[in-house]
Amino acid sequence: MKSSRLLSILLLLQTRGRMTAAQLAEELEVSVRTVYRDVDALSAAGVPLYGDAGHAGGYRLLDGYRTRLTGLNADEAEALFLAGAPGAAAELGLGPVLAAAQLKVRAALPPELRAHADRISGRFHLDTPGWYAQAEEAPYLPTVADAVWNSRVLQVRYRRWAEPTDVERRLEPYGLVLKAGRWYVVAGPGPRTFRVDQILELAASDEEFTRPEDFDLAAYWTAYQRDFHDRLHRGEAVVRLAPGVRLPKSVDGPTDERGWTLATVPIESVDHAHGEFLRLGTDIEVLEPPELRARMARTIAELAETYGNLTPGGGD
Repeated sequence: MKSSRLLSILLLLQTRGRMTAAQLAEELEVSVRTVYRDVDALSAAGVPLYGDAGHAGGYRLLDGYRTRLTGLNADEAEALFLAGAPGAAAELGLGPVLAAAQLKVRAALPPELRAHADRISGRFHLDTPGWYAQAEEAPYLPTVADAVWNSRVLQVRYRRWAEPTDVERRLEPYGLVLKAGRWYVVAGPGPRTFRVDQILELAASDEEFTRPEDFDLAAYWTAYQRDFHDRLHRGEAVVRLAPGVRLPKSVDGPTDERGWTLATVPIESVDHAHGEFLRLGTDIEVLEPPELRARMARTIAELAETYGNLTPGGGD
C-alpha cells in the first residue's frame, strides 16, 4: 500500500504541480502526518521534490523531472487498455491520438505488464450502442469538441421536441458526454443539455467564454440523469394484470380469485402509457386514472369496429 501511495503522490505532483500536504491527504484519503512521512521517504529515495512554506506554499517537483510508468501493476495496466473507447475517440477525431498514446504507454511497460495489456485488449472490446438503435449521425461533433476544449462560443440551429421545433441558440459548451452511443453537449448558460445529432447548423466563433471553475461535468450528469428519471414518471396508473404478467417498477397488490394481480405502475404520461399498455392486449385492465381507462376503451372499441366484420378465416 505504501509503495502505491508514494507513486500516487509522485504522479499527482507531476500532473498537477504544487499541492499542499492537506490537499494530498484529502486526495489519498490519509492523514497529513502520513503525507509528511511519505514525502520524507520520497526525498530519501532521491526524488527531487521540495516544499515551500507560507500561505501559497506546498510541495512540488523540480522543473523538468518526469517519472516512468514502471509503478503500474498488472490490474492497472489491464484497466488502462480496457478503458480506451476507440469508436468514441474516432468520432471526436482523436483515433490516431489514442492509438499513439496507447503505443507509448505500452512501450513504457515492463515486459510482463505489456503481456497483460495485450491479453486484455485482445479479449475485451467496448461497443456502446445498442443492437437495435440506428447510429445517429453527428457531423458537427468534432467542431463541438474543439469548442469545448478551447472554450469558444457556438451559434447553432437546433431541433427540439417542443414547438417551435427549430430554434437558434448561443452555446457555451462546458463538456461532452457519451451515453448509450449518443453524444450530448452540456452548455451554458444554465447549464443545459443538448443532443449533438440534433444540431442542424453550426457556426464556430472566435468569442471565448469563461467556464465556471466549480462546474463538475460528472456530478452534473449524475444529477441530470436522476432528475430526468424523476420527471419521466410523473404519474401512476392502477391496473389488473393477468397471471404471470409483471411490469417494471410496479407495486403489486392483492390477487383475486382468477389469479389477476392489482398493481400500481409509474407512468410518464397518459399518451405514453396508452401505447405501452396496448402492447399487453387482453393481459391488462386499466382501472385508473379515469382518462387513461377511457382512452383505452375508445381505442379498443375502434379496433373492435375495424375487425368486427372479419370472419375467423381472415376473409371478409
